Amino acid sequence: MEVCALPPLPRYPTVDALRAAAAALAARHPRRARLRRVGTSRAGEPLLLLTLGHGSRQVLVVAGPHANEPVGGATVLRLAERVLADARLTEGADATWNLLLCLDPDGLRRNEGWLSGPYTIGHYVRHFFRPCFLEQPEWLPDGADRAALPETRALLALQDELRPFLQCSLHGADVGGGFAELTHDLPGLARRLAHASVRLGIPRELGSYDALYWPVLGPAVYRIPPPRRSTLTAAITEAAVDSTWTRPRHHGTVTAVVEAPMWAVDAVADGSPPADRDAALRAVSSALRRDSRLLTRLAVRLRPHLPGTEETTRLLAPVDDYLLVCPRLADAWDPGTDDGSGRGLPPLTTAHLVALRIAGRRLALRTAGLLHQAVTASGRDPAGALPELERLLDQWCADYRDGCAARWIPVARQAEYQCRVVLAAFELAGRRPDASRSGEPDWGPGAAVPMHRE
Repeated sequence: MEVCALPPLPRYPTVDALRAAAAALAARHPRRARLRRVGTSRAGEPLLLLTLGHGSRQVLVVAGPHANEPVGGATVLRLAERVLADARLTEGADATWNLLLCLDPDGLRRNEGWLSGPYTIGHYVRHFFRPCFLEQPEWLPDGADRAALPETRALLALQDELRPFLQCSLHGADVGGGFAELTHDLPGLARRLAHASVRLGIPRELGSYDALYWPVLGPAVYRIPPPRRSTLTAAITEAAVDSTWTRPRHHGTVTAVVEAPMWAVDAVADGSPPADRDAALRAVSSALRRDSRLLTRLAVRLRPHLPGTEETTRLLAPVDDYLLVCPRLADAWDPGTDDGSGRGLPPLTTAHLVALRIAGRRLALRTAGLLHQAVTASGRDPAGALPELERLLDQWCADYRDGCAARWIPVARQAEYQCRVVLAAFELAGRRPDASRSGEPDWGPGAAVPMHRE
């Protein structure tokens, strides 16, 4: 396998490092770049947009929509450098690039305990944070008109202001492979994604758990279906509700969700028929049920001893989400159980079964990691749960490392992979006959005070 060499990017940028780098870029290129505030987070953090170029065709790239997926920050900095260095991406394409540095800066700050490494799965899960489903800003479970989070409202306003022909949402799977999800087909993207995967040593995820029931547009490229009314558990597990991905469709926007893994598992690219599908499904379902029962008992044991603080509430809210969906997923994956949905599993390859195993382990690890943090944050362990949580975290991390052969992908490769897929989507979406030509017609050198000069 040929893997290209990249300049060093040793770690993920923190919130402050990301802002400083973007401000430095804007200061170096005052005629071609500007940094402005487009909203404020729940904790008062500024939501900053780095805009490059003066074209009429708008591109919107959203980094950091999930708090524990920091690769998008590294990607937008790499994209900005590339766009500023190549006029074909701006003047030559009549395009303006709008890079939202981080949609959830509050959540990213809560992950800064692991951002600089060491990059081991154990260190990651012991410092992992991701808010509960209803506090993740890309989701619109009650529709756009009733969006509650200020981060969500800022993104919706930005979509209406720019009317982008392309929106890219940058995500990072903790363990697995690279893939993309699209609201509209972009013929040729699967081939470009495959090329980037080979060049960068990142496996394509051919049976993504996220897109288990979604149409396949090509290897590792999935079609985001129209939103539908559903239960909370279905919304959490299947992204079945309306979202900021699908919402700008009335502007003619193509949305591409680009996933890059932190730890790669090569078996997610195995599209062969499984040797024993039902046995593998029963094993995954049984493990998820066993783990969720164990974690439920631990959570019940711990709750009376944890302080009733805002910190505890914030850590336990996603635990409740995970413990809610785990039994439902175990039933949905078990060939011998009727989960009541009236829907069977699609045809499954080895890649699908590996992805389901990874997903089940992910839910257990995240739950245990959050309970571990709740205990350590309290400064005491009267329930005596910490040794058991440590044992479970070590055991389940070893399963990823040894059982799944998970290997770390350097940050530079993660960011370069996303960058290449975004640029491919930009080129292909720009060929569509309905690519919009709207945006900021009044923007000129004196239209606003750049953030880096405030």
